[in-house]
Amino acid sequence: QVHIEESGGGLVQPGGSLRLSCTASGSIFSIYTMAWYRQAPGKQRELVAGISDGERRTYGTAVKGRCTISKDSAKNAVYLELNTLRLEDTAVYYCFVGAVVERQHNHYESDNWGQGTQVTVSS
Repeated sequence: QVHIEESGGGLVQPGGSLRLSCTASGSIFSIYTMAWYRQAPGKQRELVAGISDGERRTYGTAVKGRCTISKDSAKNAVYLELNTLRLEDTAVYYCFVGAVVERQHNHYESDNWGQGTQVTVSS
């Protein structure tokens, strides 16, 4: 089982910046991808940014040029920095961890979501 803890959400003014953190723990054998998604009211969940175990980074169209994703593999942690925040960045941000977990001497792929952290951009 994988436990995910997110932090860093809150109220931010337009034009400001935020940094979100996510840490995974539990019976993790390896992590092959970590990502941030977001979901605004009435909209579908969308990819913000992702990073693979090979450090390949992918960014959503809406945040490209304003966003940096990074990770600390030793801590099973992923970080998201989003700059020049806009009203439309308001959403619940979810951490996603794709991992291989160990259970009873066997390994299984496991998709894991955090509970989400609210980011509100408002003056």
